[in-house]
Formats: sequence, C-alpha cells, structure tokens
Amino acid sequence: MMKAAAIITVSDSCFKDNLKDKSGPALLEFVRQNFPDANIYKIIIPDEKEIIEQELKYFCSSNINLILTTGGTGLGPRDVTPEATKAVIYKEIPAITTAMTIESLKKTPMAMLSRAVAGVRDRTLIINFPGSKKAVTECLEVVKDVLPHAISLINNELSEVRTMHDRMQVQHICGRNISSSVDISKVALRPRESPYQMLEMTEAFNLIDAVMMQWEEQVEVVPVENSVGRVVAQDIIAKEPMPPFPASVKDGYACLSLDGAGVRKVRAAVTAGETPLTPLLPGECARVNTGAPLPLGTDCVVQVEDTKLIKASADHKTELEIEVLVAPQPHQDVRAIGSDISVGSLLVEKGNVIDAAQIGVLAGAGYLNVPVMVYPKVAILSTGNELQEPTDEVLKPSHIRDSNRMMLKALFKEHGYDSVDCGIARDDPTELARALAGALARCDVLVCTGGVSMGDRDLLKPVLAKDFGAEIHFGRVRMKPGKPSTFATCRFQDKMKFIFALPGNPVSAYVCCLLFPVRALRQCTRRRGAFARCGVRLAHDVALDARPEYARAVLRWPRPDDLPHATLLGNQCSSRLLSACGAGALLELPPAAPGAAQLAAGSVVTALITGRFDLTTL
Repeated sequence: MMKAAAIITVSDSCFKDNLKDKSGPALLEFVRQNFPDANIYKIIIPDEKEIIEQELKYFCSSNINLILTTGGTGLGPRDVTPEATKAVIYKEIPAITTAMTIESLKKTPMAMLSRAVAGVRDRTLIINFPGSKKAVTECLEVVKDVLPHAISLINNELSEVRTMHDRMQVQHICGRNISSSVDISKVALRPRESPYQMLEMTEAFNLIDAVMMQWEEQVEVVPVENSVGRVVAQDIIAKEPMPPFPASVKDGYACLSLDGAGVRKVRAAVTAGETPLTPLLPGECARVNTGAPLPLGTDCVVQVEDTKLIKASADHKTELEIEVLVAPQPHQDVRAIGSDISVGSLLVEKGNVIDAAQIGVLAGAGYLNVPVMVYPKVAILSTGNELQEPTDEVLKPSHIRDSNRMMLKALFKEHGYDSVDCGIARDDPTELARALAGALARCDVLVCTGGVSMGDRDLLKPVLAKDFGAEIHFGRVRMKPGKPSTFATCRFQDKMKFIFALPGNPVSAYVCCLLFPVRALRQCTRRRGAFARCGVRLAHDVALDARPEYARAVLRWPRPDDLPHATLLGNQCSSRLLSACGAGALLELPPAAPGAAQLAAGSVVTALITGRFDLTTL
C-alpha cells in the first residue's frame, strides 16, 4: 500500500522563467485518484544532473514509495533526467519504459526518441515520463495497473502481493468462456412458491455449525505484538517463573524479620536491575526500590513510612543508620519467586482472543511469537442491475449506490475479520457465474447480497446449484428481516467453499451477516463463545410480527440494580439502514400470537450483544 509519492518536474523554463507546468499536474491528479490515502510532494527543478540526483536520493531516503519525474528525457544537451536516474537506482526495470514506448509509438514515431528510465532504489520505485502532458497521460494509462503491485513487491508486503496474485487468478478464470446453464427466458414458468423448506432459526444455526466443521483448522505463528484480536491455537504454558527472584513490593528497606524492631545499620542500596551478591548480617538492612531483588539472607521489606533516620553522612547523601519502628513479619511486602506466575502454569488458554493484557503476560514470559488460528478468507459480492459504485459522482436514473459491500467489509472488520471486495455482479446468469467463479477463487467464505428472493432476476440459487453443483443447505429461514437467507457449499478448485447468500436490503444484509457468516466464522475459528445473550427490559411498547424478529436496539442502564432498558432504533423496515446505526444489540422478539400482537413496555426479552456500548449510557 503506497504511503507517499513525489512528483518532480524537470524543466529550466518552469523553474527559472516561472512558465506554467503542464505535465506535472497530470501526474498529480493521477496519484490523487489512484492513491487517495498517499501523501504527495511536488517540486520543480532545473535540468541539472547533480540537482536531479540530489532530489531523487532525498526522496528515496524519506520513505517515499513512488517518484514520478516528467521532462528531460529527450535528446537535447540539457536532457539529463535518464542519466541522473541511472546514477541513483540499484535495479532497472526496462519493461516499464518499453511498454510506454510501444504504446506511444501507436500515436507518433517521435516516441522512438524518448530515453525514459524506470528502476528501484531501496524501497522506492522511480519512473521517468516525457515532458508533454499528452504523452504523460498516454504513458500513465500503460503503467497504472502495475504500480500497486510493483510497490508491494518492492516493500515486501506479502499480503498485498497475495491479493494481487489472487486477482490475476480471478482475471484468468473470468477470462475463460464461462457460460451459465440457467435459462431465464421462460419467465411464465418460474416457481410461484419457494422450493425451499422454511427453517426455524435454531435449525439454521445447527446446520451451519455442522457444515462449518468441514473447515480445515490451520495454525500460523505471528509476532506477539501483532497477535491482538487473534484466537490462540494452543495452550501456552509458562516456561519461567515471574518474578524470577524475590522482589520488593514497596520502597523501603530489606531486613531480617528475626531482628524485630530497632536500629539497623544501612549497609547498601539496591535498585531494580541490580543483583546484590553479599548476604546481609543480623542488624543490617539494605535500602531497596519497588521491584528490586532482595539481598541474600533478607526475608522482608519495611516500608519507608515505618522507619526513622538515625544517622546519615555529613553531606546527607548516604544513610548510615535507621530505626525500624514496627517489628516486621516474615515475607512482608515481598513477591516470592513465581508468586505471580509459576513454571508450568497456564498463561493463555486455547480459544482465547488475545487482548492487550495477555500480550503483556506473554511478552513478560518471554514469548516473542504466538500460535494463532488462521482465519478463513472472506469475499463480499453484491448482485443487482440497479447497483452502481458508491464512488460514482452522478447517480444514474433508476439506480442506487451499493452500500452493502462497504458496510459488510466494515462489519467483518469490527469483529476481527478481513475481507476482499469482489464488486458488483449483474442479474445475468453468465455474468453472475463469472463473478461467482472469480470470487470463489479468492476466498474460503463467500458472502453475497441480493438475488435470493422470488423475482425473475433472483438468480443466485439456480446459478449456484446448476453451474457450480452447490448444495443448498437452506434457502429460507423463519425470521425478520432476512427470510430468503441462503447457506450453500460447493467444491471449487478442489477446495470446499462456504457461501452465505443474504437479502439485498441493507438492514437484512446487516442483521443476517451478524447472525450467519460472522457467527459461523467465530465457530469455525474456535473463538470462545458466540454473541453474549442477556435479558433486557423494553423501554416502550413493541408491535410483533408473524415471524420471530431481530430488532436493532440501543441499551441503557437507568439503575445499577435493574436490567438494561432496550429502545428500538426507529423504523425497523428492512431497507432503512438508519435503524442499525448505533445498535449494540439485536432483540429476539417472539412471533405474534392470537391475542398477543405486541409486548408492553417493561417486558423482558433476550438480546444478542453484537456491538460496543457508549459508557456514558451506563
């Protein structure tokens, strides 16, 4: 991932005569559009080889990932940018400039006269571009797709490199002549009722749990400082005691408890990190700081507050005698060897999610690396002809911006899982099959939204079944929102793939993502415990639906001795995403029954704790 870029315009006229720089802004706009998070530095310098070399070296030493120069690549006597670049780089990448030349030759034979250079110095990629704005624009089109991968390779960013390799594999797969066997031409023959049995939620959960057991458990070892939020793959046992020596709990004096109260000769001072070698004799003591080791022969510490100074050196820099006012007890204010952690004790249990405190324990116990569970790779795919990218400035007629992918990616991140965005698939069998093939090549768990209801363009289930041989474990669940939620598996490229197809309405996608794929990931990675459940009291009357409902709510604690009070967040319509904003819980509301169409304020229901809480509500 690129963090910073430098744009250097090499031009005597722009530098000395203050003429307008035309090609530099084109590079600037390109970097802004393609690397929006990068810091960008732009300068104009004269056609002087020494100055060009100096600036290139400066930026390379400043953690700049990419340097783009424009100008000075021709045959003029002061066109020295290639020479300066060659003097700086450690590795040349001739194919980049060759590709730019080939493309430019399609426009003009004068491209043969360009002498641009591309190469690497340390962790910085440097590319020369011509001085013409038109030529710069054309050359940028040639190199723009390879720049992120090149920067990842140079910086040894293995995860980014793997992602790019996955994308290349996807492009290879999708480039094949994949066609779907699903026929959508006979609209009148489409099913009028769902062929899938309606499952209760408990049945759906049990089925997912059983199927996800097929996930092959994998373990990797990561540095302890990078392990926060990861699931420990095995019990971790203490290999040394903590503390490894008798240590003082307080600032004071190490003494022999048998001496009782009375005057002591202060023989030495011991601070943390020192190793006292000479034992103390009866009637002697040693001044110690908190955490310091006790001298041999001592068995207690007397705090400063329980002593009185009797005698000091003339310059008051050394205590010579003190009086112990209260007779100490054996082991008083002493941390014994292994009193915090004994050898062989359990530091972290398998299945625990590592937090900051456990990282401290592991680091203190000498564990630099930790075995953790490898999480399944998750991919997110949206379907629908009406969808367009949220980055599009102009909304097309009868279209909506796709919020689901960005929302679900953030939702997975909130719960500790990374995911990849596989874009939007159109409601066409062949296009959908190609998008599914591409997505399945990149993941273990695929989460799709849209295309699972009863419309003539809801194609996900038939395409999965007919084109991928998927087993549809369930296609309907008795719940609100999310009745058409689907769970399927298939073998793709000799690996088992787990597919969660969720409704396209944003709230349905949000709720069902929590209940199905997020919960499934917690189960298959042996994460201890699913979502916590607790009783909550309704803050107001709530109307019930014919189906069990998962209502988005915020919890508040009006009194310490009462259950938390739950307030539903606005209109619970499945397309109204505002009802999920700020929700820390999903209320499990029962279905309506004859004579019981609502629950009164004060009624107690079960809540799934799915989010964080603002402590100001406590």
